[in-house]
Amino acid sequence: MAKPMTKTQLVAALAEEMGADKKAATAALDAVTAIITREVAEGGAVTLPGVGKFYCRERPERMVRNPATGESIKKEADKVVKVTIAKALKDSVND
Repeated sequence: MAKPMTKTQLVAALAEEMGADKKAATAALDAVTAIITREVAEGGAVTLPGVGKFYCRERPERMVRNPATGESIKKEADKVVKVTIAKALKDSVND
């Protein structure tokens, strides 16, 4: 498996794709990240066409087990961020 792309590498690739400088690419990436974070934190969802959908899901209160002791513990309800991958991306990876 290849190493994940770092933010620096992503900014450089984005700048090249946009035909802009790295400063503009960094600003664009930071803006997209901030928008996704804000919308998902507020309970909304964001769809990036061709990539996927980011959304927040609530998990109910449940019993979990401490792996070290085997003790059952009640875990409070919480929220988790989910990503559903777009069909176009899945298809491009499997071709």
